[in-house]
Amino acid sequence: MTETEFNQLTDETFRQIESALENADGDVDFELAAGNVLEIDCGAGGKIIVNRQAAMHEMWVAAKSGGFHYKWEDNAWRNSRDGSEMFASLAQMIAQQGGGRVEFG
Repeated sequence: MTETEFNQLTDETFRQIESALENADGDVDFELAAGNVLEIDCGAGGKIIVNRQAAMHEMWVAAKSGGFHYKWEDNAWRNSRDGSEMFASLAQMIAQQGGGRVEFG
């Protein structure tokens, strides 16, 4: 994957996350900060940070449950440790941190 392809893919991923968060049932706020760092605020449950690591062609997620690295494999962002899918994991992290239910299409 080229750098341009990676950037296009991650831009689309951020749009998908933002769209799901806008339609979420719970108490969640978010902001895409400079440097393509998405901060998801789950209120009293704290923040979840999603960012892209261009040099490694990965998406990284930091939550109370830990730090996770995702690589693009088989048309999905897959956890480099256990193969879990990023959107499903992110929905679970948001719920665990009190941000409510989020569905990623």
